[in-house]
Parts: sequence; C-alpha cells; structure tokens
Amino acid sequence: MMELESELLWADAKAIADNIVFRAFNQHLSDIEIKVLQASWEEQTYDDMARSYGYSAEYLNKDIGNKLWRKLSIAIGERVTKKNFREALRRSQPSRSIEVTPNLPFPEGAVALDSPMYVERTGVELLCYETVLNPGALIRVKAPNLMGKTSLLTRILSYAANHNCQAVYLDLSSVDRAILTDLDKFLRWLCCMVGRQLKLKNCLDDYWDTEILGSNDNCTAYFEEYLLPQIDCPLVLGIDEVDRLFPYSTVVEDVLGMLRSWHEKGKIVDLWKRLRLVIAHSTEAYIPLDINQSPFNAGVPVELSEFDREQIQSLAQLHGLSWNPTQVEALMQTVGGHPYLVRLSLYYVATGRVTLEQLLQEAATESGVYNAHLRHYLEVLQQLPQLLEAFKTVVLSPNAVELASMQIYKLHSMGLVQRRGNFVTPWCNLYRDYFGRVLAAV
Repeated sequence: MMELESELLWADAKAIADNIVFRAFNQHLSDIEIKVLQASWEEQTYDDMARSYGYSAEYLNKDIGNKLWRKLSIAIGERVTKKNFREALRRSQPSRSIEVTPNLPFPEGAVALDSPMYVERTGVELLCYETVLNPGALIRVKAPNLMGKTSLLTRILSYAANHNCQAVYLDLSSVDRAILTDLDKFLRWLCCMVGRQLKLKNCLDDYWDTEILGSNDNCTAYFEEYLLPQIDCPLVLGIDEVDRLFPYSTVVEDVLGMLRSWHEKGKIVDLWKRLRLVIAHSTEAYIPLDINQSPFNAGVPVELSEFDREQIQSLAQLHGLSWNPTQVEALMQTVGGHPYLVRLSLYYVATGRVTLEQLLQEAATESGVYNAHLRHYLEVLQQLPQLLEAFKTVVLSPNAVELASMQIYKLHSMGLVQRRGNFVTPWCNLYRDYFGRVLAAV
C-alpha cells in the first residue's frame, strides 16, 4: 500500500479518474463521486463516509459508489471495484501531468441529471431525498428565478423514481393562459397530464360530475378513485413554476387549497399517504390565503441560497480553471453567488472567449457577456412601468429602499433584488451598475 501511495498521489489519482471518465462519457466526475473516490482512497467504509458527508451509507454505496465503479470499469476497460481502483488508476496513468480541456454546454435551463456542473447545497438534497419518501410528504422549493429550482426538483423526482415511486413532472410555464385562467379546465388538465405520464387511459368523462360536484371535488375524486388506485407504489407529483397561477385569484385559491387538503389527507388516510407533493415557486402568493388552506405554511420548506466561495471554487475547477481565492472574490464582487451568473461567467472564461479581467471590466456594458441576460430583464421591466420606476429607485440609491409589498414580491421573484425585511437592495453589483446606467436617463 505504501509503495502505491509513493507512486501515485491522491491529486494525481483524482485527475486520472476525472480525465478518463471525461474521455469516455464527455462529463466530469460529480462532487459526490469525488468525495466517495477520495474516501475510498483513504480506505474509509461507506459507514465512515455516511458519518462524514451526511448521506446514508446505502445511498453512497448503491446510488453513488456502484455507478462510480461501473463508470471507471467502462472507461478503463477492466473491472474496477472499491478494492482495486488504486491499481487500475495507476495502470491507466498516461503521464504525471494531466490537463483536461473542458467541452462545456452553454448554461441555460435546468442542469441535466448526469451533468457534473450541478452544485449541491449543504444538506438540502439530503433533506429532500429523505422527505420525499415519507408518506404524504409535501416539499416546497422556493427561490427567485435562475437559482436552480427546476434542477433540484428533477433530482428529487429522479431519486424518488429510483426508490420505488412513480414520478410525474408538470411545468406550469408551458400551460396555455386559457387553461390557467379557468379552474375547471386547469384541474382537468392536471388530471389528464398526470394520467398520461402514468400511462393510464383518460377516464375524465367517467368521473367528472359537473352537475353536483365542484371542480376541486371532481379533481380530488379522480385522484382518489382512479389515479392512485391504479398504481401499486407511491406517486410523487412535482409541480414547477406554481407562480404562473398567482395572478389568477379565482383559480389559485382553489388549487392551493386543494393541494393543502391532499397533504392533510396524507396524514390520516392510507390511500392519500401514497401521494407526495413537491412544488416549486419563486415567491409566496401575493394574494391573501386562509392560513388553513395555504400549502405555504405546511410541509418542509426548502429555500435555495446563493453559491458560497467554496462552491464557486469547486465549480471553477470542474470548468478546468485553476482559480485562486482572489479571482473567486473578484467574480463575487460583480455577480455575488448567483448560480446562473456564476455559471455563465465560468463558461465564457473556460471556453477561452474572454479572460476574467475582460469579463469583469465589460460586465455592465453592451459588449459584456451578460448583455443578453440584462437586456431581457430590461425589456420585461419596460412592459411594467410602475415596477421599472420602483427598481430604478433601488439601483440609484446607495442605501436599502423600502417598497410596497407587491413590488418586493415581483422584483425578488425575478431575482433582481435582495430582501432585507421591507427594504431591498440590488441583487448584485452587476445589476446596480447596468440598470443604474440605463435607467438613469429614463
């Protein structure tokens, strides 16, 4: 063992493993895979890792470890296990110096399930994975736009699907406005889409009693009498972009009240214990809801935070960038820890299109890498004159600004401001500099 350690250091082993996996699968090792690899290098058991990392030993073994050794087996061309991976990596060592040239996808939309670029928040994923397997669970994922809600939601559903659950994903951002504004149409759409993903026949006409029952009762009956009994395992229903309903008070009150009632049924009724709900939204509903009907004060709340320095440093390494703490700090001075803005920055620097110095110097200009993102928000604000004036006040003020609740809700859900009670500040210096310049003349 000591002889091997003298021939191959952990840093070299990590680089070799990441390089051969990247060549084979066009993706780098994930953070958790690297942790399992390093702990295995240090001869830790999965129980040891579970105590160190906060995951279950079964998850680290079956969900991470087995897949990691299978990846390495395919990449190296021989059977690799937790016991023999040191020797396998040593034999695969092409040289003492390894450089990986990243082949990076442009950062847009949700981070793919198999992407190494997904950054885990400390304890958040574990909490969600443990909760979603509980009978009648309700998880509320809350964060402004572009903070990673959909990426987390899809991982929760994937984890559930790998643990004997049926998982259904519904994205309200793609639903026609004509459906969103009509309660009966929306609930029929909900039932239809869930049934289609479960590959069940559409029997809405057989269960929908419009003469006696209201829309909520019909929808509940369809789940209770048809959808849930048709499957022999828990159903995890993930609803993304719930905010789309908020402007339509006649619909959102009934829908959210119904979801809350399903969660309450899941505490006492065996059939409803099989339903688990995961809803993602940017902010709370900006209409008054009965405290006993709102799902926003029930279940397990999960609020996504910005990336910290360590997470950005790790993400930079995954992009093939050997940044020092000063460089990380320089980027954070401009974009904070905003997940999308950080990934966009790393993409342009890692692909050689711009240096970090150039990126920061041109950040708030029309020629900067953030131009399309900034102009999109500008166009949205121009369609909302009152919100534009409110945001103008925020970016032109050196101090936190007090705004009306509705303005705070909307600007924060867009990811343009940070909240400090009833006061707000620009989310980051990039927004202060750009919008301070373009709105000053408005």
